[in-house]
Amino acid sequence: MPEDPYPFDPPMQPRLSKAQFFETNYRVRTDDVDQEMRVRLDGTARYLQDIANDNIEATDFHDSDPFWIVRRTVIDVIEPISWPATVTLQRWCGALSTRWTNMRVRVTAEHETNRFNPQMRPPGLIETEAFWINVNDKGMPSRITDEAFGMLAAMTDEHRLRWKTMNPEPAPEPGETDRVHVLRSTDFDPFKHLNNAAYWEAVEDELLAHTDLTARPHRAIIEYLRPITPGAQMTIRRRRDGDRLSMWMIVDDQTAATISVTATA
Repeated sequence: MPEDPYPFDPPMQPRLSKAQFFETNYRVRTDDVDQEMRVRLDGTARYLQDIANDNIEATDFHDSDPFWIVRRTVIDVIEPISWPATVTLQRWCGALSTRWTNMRVRVTAEHETNRFNPQMRPPGLIETEAFWINVNDKGMPSRITDEAFGMLAAMTDEHRLRWKTMNPEPAPEPGETDRVHVLRSTDFDPFKHLNNAAYWEAVEDELLAHTDLTARPHRAIIEYLRPITPGAQMTIRRRRDGDRLSMWMIVDDQTAATISVTATA
C-alpha cells in the first residue's frame, strides 16, 4: 500500500499478514495499452481474468468449485502502469459469505525503458476488488464447498459479506448524448456472454473525451446487472458531474451494466 493516505473512499482493505495469496507475473504487451502507452482498463480486466483462472487451476477446488461469475469490479489506479513493464499480481480473498467472495488483486509494475518510451517512470500500482458469485453448471448461485470456504475464510476476518451497490444512480432518460456501441463477435466468450474485458473497452472509448480523469488517480467501478448475448444492440448513456463520469449500458431498454469513473482532486 502507498505510504500516503489511500486516495479513495471507501478504501480497499490491505491483506492480512496471516493471509496466503496467489502470485503471478505477466508481461505488459502493446495490445494492453493505449496510444499514450498507459495500460487500459480492459487490459487490467484481462489480467484479473487470467489470474483468476490461473489461481483456481492451482488449487484443489477446480473440480468442486469451478464456476464463478463477476458481479462487480473496482479498479483503483493509484500510479498508472505503462509499457514496457512486467506486472506482478497478488490475489487473495478480502471478504466472503457462503455463496460469494470479494477477491482482492494488487497489481504492481516495475517499469522499463525502450526506444519508444525512454523516460523512467515511478513503479505502477493498481488495487482491485471483484465481487465473485459461486454458481453451479446451470449458472445459479451455489454454496461454496466446505473445503473451499475454509481455504478462503483463512485469508480474511470478514465472513459476512453482503452485497451493496456502489453505483446506485438510475439511468437518466434517453437524450441526444446517447450513442450506439457496436459489439463484435470477438467480444463474446464461449458461454455466449459479453466478455468482462469487452465492457471496459466501451468505457475506454468514452474516456477519450475525459482524459483529465485518467491523468489523476482514479477509481473505476462496473456492476454487471444482466448478461449481454450475441446479437444485442447496446446503447451507451452517460453523464459527467464534476470529477465523476457515469455510464449506463442499455440493452432492450434495460440497464445491463453501470459504470462510474471518479478522479481524486
